[in-house]
Amino acid sequence: MIRVVARPAPRIAALRLCKRVALVIMRERGLPPQACIVQLTQFTDYSLRALMFLGAHPGRLCTIAQIAEAYGISVNHLMKVVNRLASRGYVETIRGKGGGLRLARAPRLINLGEIVRDMEERFDIVECFNEQHQTCPLLPACVLRSVLSDARRNFLATLDRYTLEDVTGTNLAGVFASRKGTRIPIRRAG
Repeated sequence: MIRVVARPAPRIAALRLCKRVALVIMRERGLPPQACIVQLTQFTDYSLRALMFLGAHPGRLCTIAQIAEAYGISVNHLMKVVNRLASRGYVETIRGKGGGLRLARAPRLINLGEIVRDMEERFDIVECFNEQHQTCPLLPACVLRSVLSDARRNFLATLDRYTLEDVTGTNLAGVFASRKGTRIPIRRAG
């Protein structure tokens, strides 16, 4: 009996090695753009979504429940997200009856790169970026780390070129309003 051992193609091996590498590096290596992406944490994703929701409803107070319902996400998790957004100065919270959230700054003054840096606790693309958990035997001679560091820098530089205003647009409020149960009652922010 002849046994065939399938070796992973270099393309597959590269995918496994750099699972979270930015698209820039993948293009340089001739791999398809969807082969490998940087993935933000759910916390950062929800932070960006909450800010986009608030940006789509300027001059109004919105509640955590409304944002959670619009995206179909947990109210409890969103509370933690909003707490950090407020502590970092992105949103203003108003307590009490008739309270809610609103952007603390104009959308044009909220930079996407800044948000991601503030919300991501660790931005370790691969293990060797984490100073406490470096067990890779290639580390002393590895060149990949500098390549991935450059990819991370380019990823964040791309985000730095955009503001919340750039990604909110004028039609986003209509998207929320067209979904059942997400129409925001008008409560003018004082």
